[in-house]
Amino acid sequence: MEDLFSIGELSKYQNISKQTLIFYDKIGLFCPDYVDPDNGYRYYSASQIDYLDTILIMKKIGFSLKEIKEHMQHYNIDSSLIALRKQVTVIDRQIQELRLIRNRVLHRCGQMEDAIRHRGSESAVVIEYRDAQYILFREVKSPFTLKEISIATKKCFADSFQEQLPIFFQSGVIVPLRRIREGRFTEASTAFLPIEKTEKVKNIRQLPAGTCACVYHVGDYPSIGRSYQKLLDYCEHHNWNIISDAYEFCINDYITSHDENEYVTKIVFYVEKTGGQKLT
Repeated sequence: MEDLFSIGELSKYQNISKQTLIFYDKIGLFCPDYVDPDNGYRYYSASQIDYLDTILIMKKIGFSLKEIKEHMQHYNIDSSLIALRKQVTVIDRQIQELRLIRNRVLHRCGQMEDAIRHRGSESAVVIEYRDAQYILFREVKSPFTLKEISIATKKCFADSFQEQLPIFFQSGVIVPLRRIREGRFTEASTAFLPIEKTEKVKNIRQLPAGTCACVYHVGDYPSIGRSYQKLLDYCEHHNWNIISDAYEFCINDYITSHDENEYVTKIVFYVEKTGGQKLT
């Protein structure tokens, strides 16, 4: 039709699908200037192209379709300035969130590089000083099998996503020293995610700074007992007194590998020299 564009032509000119234009029509956001009563074909006027440009630009900026529809009912320079200023605030918040996510991803990359260095070889026990850090935790329910550990870990992730908490993309568990000495190496009492300090939730705990005995376990989780035994033997032989439960940090796990033989877990005990002498 003269001076009108078919939906196919408009789709081609604006590089937008016909399905999207039909959807915009259905929600009342962008309706055709004319609909042929005989066949239902949609036609758009030339002046509507500018209107569609505005919709697409606002969508690109980040406005929702609902916000665009409400704005364009009666918009002018004043209302547009208010809307754009508001959107700048939204964009700034998104940039901050993306920077946080970027730092977490880089941290995870560093962990994976660390895992690759330990992959395929048994790790030696090392004594190191660890800075204080925070964890988001959930208690593991009895009977403390891998199923209950997995559920507690998933709840930690659910908490963090719902509250938008500053977690690192890493998980871990706490295994009571008593259970370890009894050979119950996989019966964790607590699941956790390392996190930055926050007041948004209650289930946050600080791990203090201190001297730690550490070892990397390479392999699936059920085989972790051999690394615990190595750690216990080392501490006894070198006169290190274990003064905490075990903290296991997953360096490489199901998030980054489907092969359990590639899993790397860092086991950490807080220790002090027999007689109370601490490493500083």
